[in-house]
Amino acid sequence: MFCHTNCYLYSIERQNTNEIFHSSFSSEHTMSSGDNQQLQTLTKPALHEKEAVELTERVFGLKVSEIRALPSYDDQNFHVRVTRKEGTADCADDYVLKIINSEDSQNPELIEVQTRIMMFLNAEGFPSAVPHLTKDGNIMSLESIGTGSLTKKYMVRLLTYLPGTPLAKCPTNPQILYEIGKLAARLDRVLSEKFHHPSVKSLHRGKFIWNLANVPLLDQYIHALGQSEYCEVVSQVIQQFKEKILPNLSNFRACINHGDLNDHNILVDCNPASSPERAQYRVTGILDFSDMSYGYYVFEVAIAIMYMMIESKDPLSVGGHVLAGFESIVPLTPEERGALFLLVSGRFSQSLVVAAHTLQLYPENQEYLMITARVGWKHLVQLFEVGQEVVEKIWFETADAYASAAQA
Repeated sequence: MFCHTNCYLYSIERQNTNEIFHSSFSSEHTMSSGDNQQLQTLTKPALHEKEAVELTERVFGLKVSEIRALPSYDDQNFHVRVTRKEGTADCADDYVLKIINSEDSQNPELIEVQTRIMMFLNAEGFPSAVPHLTKDGNIMSLESIGTGSLTKKYMVRLLTYLPGTPLAKCPTNPQILYEIGKLAARLDRVLSEKFHHPSVKSLHRGKFIWNLANVPLLDQYIHALGQSEYCEVVSQVIQQFKEKILPNLSNFRACINHGDLNDHNILVDCNPASSPERAQYRVTGILDFSDMSYGYYVFEVAIAIMYMMIESKDPLSVGGHVLAGFESIVPLTPEERGALFLLVSGRFSQSLVVAAHTLQLYPENQEYLMITARVGWKHLVQLFEVGQEVVEKIWFETADAYASAAQA
């Protein structure tokens, strides 16, 4: 039995609900749903557990004691427990074996730079997973899997286990919201100032759907919303984004974005208190670097605000606490602050439209795909009903109060 809860695995299971878009949207053309389904059939690995055990032991030189398959779309993941000294249970370690689909495996530069970033951040003191090296001393290995004409090449990595509970499972409070904002700013700044790698150019990902600059690409998929009131709201977001954000991108400070600091990709440890409002959280893990791309500092804080709103009982107040933490490291310029409302709305729109489109292709995955949509539509509609001026006043007054207290 796996003797403890591995919340890192929970996040990876959820992460894969989006992976079909990682391949289909990163190309310059758009596929039909039939092409998309065919692509998945042709590229997704399909190893049995025994094959995954053999792969782990042969490539990484570890003795597998237990293995469990994890759900996914394009990639294949396994929770792996290994025993370094036979018969010594307390020497067991947990890993995630990730077999990347054959389509994305053709882009080793991007996979390598994402992995190198994880290693760099870990060395800088951030709680990120790192790869267990292969027997040859490499961070990943391109493996031929299958027989005869069905043989395909897949990139394989073994990532270390991270302890903690997904923030989505915990009641949030101002303290952790502030810490998330601070974490987002620290991460972007250290990557932009100190990370160097020959393959870093691969993070210029063009039409990658999850880059916040690509909100206008949602025009192609908004039909998934039908004639609902939500379609009108998203149409407004897209139009205002085209008019107010795209012409002003040059006024924002560029950086490397994690791009997906959501409440399932942040693991925490909590010191219990008399009430959730007084609990003290510590971040123990940052997950899922597959959405990394070049973007802007203001993108990262907008994405963090949007996702921290999802499970909040008072979603409109969230932005001020996250913004305060972010600005304690990287203060935003007036132009960046002025874009924040539309950027948060844009990320809501990306998440909700992509989920609706994917649900049409894979209705059996409704439970995963509706995680954000269950409350996300309500939050997006509320933002527009309350209006940018009022929402900004709430956010900025809260953030400014933190700054005034710090100065005092």
